[in-house]
Amino acid sequence: MVQACAGLSVLAAAHAAVNTALLRRPPLAPRAVDRRVTVVVPARDEADQIEGCLAALLDQRGVPGLRVVVVDDGSTDGTPDRVPVDPRVQVRTARPPGPGWLGKPNACAQGAAAAGDADLLVFLDADVRLMPDAIASAVAVLDDAGLDLVSPWPRQLTGTAAERLVQPLQQWLWATLLPLRPAERSPRPSLAAANGQFLVVRRAAYERAGGHTAVRGEVLEDIALLRAVKAAGGRGVVVDGSTLATCRMYDGWPAVRDGYTKSLWSALGGHPAASAGAAVALGAVWVLPPLAALTGSRAGLVGYAAGVLNRAVVAAGTGGRVWPDALAHPVSVALLDLLVARSLRAHRRGELTWRGRTLTVPR
Repeated sequence: MVQACAGLSVLAAAHAAVNTALLRRPPLAPRAVDRRVTVVVPARDEADQIEGCLAALLDQRGVPGLRVVVVDDGSTDGTPDRVPVDPRVQVRTARPPGPGWLGKPNACAQGAAAAGDADLLVFLDADVRLMPDAIASAVAVLDDAGLDLVSPWPRQLTGTAAERLVQPLQQWLWATLLPLRPAERSPRPSLAAANGQFLVVRRAAYERAGGHTAVRGEVLEDIALLRAVKAAGGRGVVVDGSTLATCRMYDGWPAVRDGYTKSLWSALGGHPAASAGAAVALGAVWVLPPLAALTGSRAGLVGYAAGVLNRAVVAAGTGGRVWPDALAHPVSVALLDLLVARSLRAHRRGELTWRGRTLTVPR
C-alpha cells in the first residue's frame, strides 16, 4: 500500500512539473486592448477593500475602453460611500437574491447586465490588487491562445501559519491533478478550474453559456461558469496570474476555516461520497507515505520527498512561498482533509453560511 501511494506521489510530481511548464503565462509587454471592457466588482461589506481595489483598477494601462460596475450586494458597512467619484465607475445596488439564487452570482449577473456594449467582461473581487498591465495581459492570453475565458490565478498572500498551510493547496490541486492543455478544449465538468477573484470572459461566450443565470445556485460560481462556457462550445482554462494580481483571501485561522467549510464539499465533487473519496485519496497519497517514513520505510521517504518536490515546483511556478513551507506538505493535506470533513458535516446539516447569508444548496 505504501509503495503504491509513494509511486502515485512520484507520478503526481512529474505531472505537476509538466503542467507548470505548460501553464500559460502573460506577455511581458502586452498590446493595448482595442475592445470595450467592463469590470464587474461584486462587493458585500468591503469598505476596507474597495478603495484599494478600485485605485489599482483605474490605473490600468492599455485599456482605453475600460468601464467599472461596482455592485453593492447589501453592504451594511458603508461600502458604496468608499467608491471614488470617477466617470468610468458606476455603482449599482443589487436586488436581493431571488429563489434559487446565491448572493455572488446574483450580484455578478446584475453587474453584467449593466455592462452596456462591452465586448469583454472582467469579474474581480474587492480584495484583489491588480498590477498596471493586468487586464491588457489577461486579454492578450485570451486572444493569443484562442480562448473564451481565462482565469488568471492571483499570487496568494498569506500571513498566519494556517494561511501558509492551506492557501497554497488551491493552486497545488489544479497544477497537480488537472491536465491543463487537454482541459482547455474538453467539455468534461471534471476538467475545469477557475478562480472568481479575477476572471476574463468574452461577452458573446458568456451570453451563450447563459451567464450567471446558468450558475445562480452554485457556491463555486467561478468553476461552474467555466463549465457552462465549455458546455456551450467555448474554451477556457486557468492561467498564471502571479505577476498580474495579488490577493489575501483569508486573514487568520477562523476565516480560513469558515471559508473552506462553505466550499470544499462542492470543490471536491459536490456529493458526499465523491468528496469523502477525494479526501481519502489525498490522504493516502500525500499523508500515508510520510507517516510510513517515520517508521523507517524507504518507499514512504520517497513518497514524502516527491510530495515536497511537487509542492515546491508548483509554488515556484505560481508565485508562492517555496521554503520551508513545502516541507510541511503532509500537514497541509491532513488539515485539508479535516476541513473537508467539517464542510461535509455542515452541508449535511444545512448549516452552510457566508457573510450573514444561508447558502441554500442542493441537499
